[in-house]
Amino acid sequence: MSAIDDLPPLREVIREHALSARKSLGQNFLLDLNLTARIARAAGPLDDATIVEVGPGPGGLTRALLALGARRVIAVERDQRALPALEAISRRYPGRLQIVCADAQSFDPAPMLGGTKARIVANLPYNIATALLIDWLSIEPWPPWYDMMVLMFQREVAERIVAHENEEAYGRLAVLANWRAETKILFDISPSAFVPQPKVTSSVVRLIPRPAPQVCDRRALEQVAAAAFGQRRKMLRQSLKSLAVDPARLAAAADVDPTRRAETIPVSGFVAMARELTDIRKTKPTAI
Repeated sequence: MSAIDDLPPLREVIREHALSARKSLGQNFLLDLNLTARIARAAGPLDDATIVEVGPGPGGLTRALLALGARRVIAVERDQRALPALEAISRRYPGRLQIVCADAQSFDPAPMLGGTKARIVANLPYNIATALLIDWLSIEPWPPWYDMMVLMFQREVAERIVAHENEEAYGRLAVLANWRAETKILFDISPSAFVPQPKVTSSVVRLIPRPAPQVCDRRALEQVAAAAFGQRRKMLRQSLKSLAVDPARLAAAADVDPTRRAETIPVSGFVAMARELTDIRKTKPTAI
């Protein structure tokens, strides 16, 4: 019997179903059910909550979410080897676990939610974690179908998500994440907690969508940030030239000197430059 329910310990589950972690799938299984429960609790009170979990593997976090009261868990798993283990959890919690065998990068859970909000809680596969986060932050229209994300990343990626201007990790990902969400690193998890052990520390990050981010076109914001950080050691007057507009005009819209570098510009500055870029393109005459 495990620490949170009467199902077998995760090591037994892995042996029974021959669930060796596959590097090609970015798998690192978290076997400590006390830690999976801590992650689940970080998503707030779970009573009546619908959770979307990506990459449940043998189901340690899935079990914690259900044991702590989640009304419904939609578990998205592409590795068919894990399905029997998840089906055993479904039998233990009848009617509360919905297993979807799909690639999370092409799966949209919104039609399954009936217009209600969900939370995304996941120990994300390392190899697709950043791509998934960007997809979830890029949902249109905004606000999205979720009201919270509690996600595990490599510590380095977590620092890039929550970074602010004048911090070493500040970059394109931080601009997008902090424009659309409130971000916070909650706690770290040692490599020794995983099988197999990764070479890096992991961090659990909470992101709460802002209901009304500062107004700008998301694509324009991404383009400005990509140009600015693509040559991050250069001044804005040089790095923004790739946008084919006057860099000084973009910098003036953000009320910053064009000799400043990208890492010194707050998210609000990038938003102002994105708005100006959109205005310039709307008024730019088209060739006949």
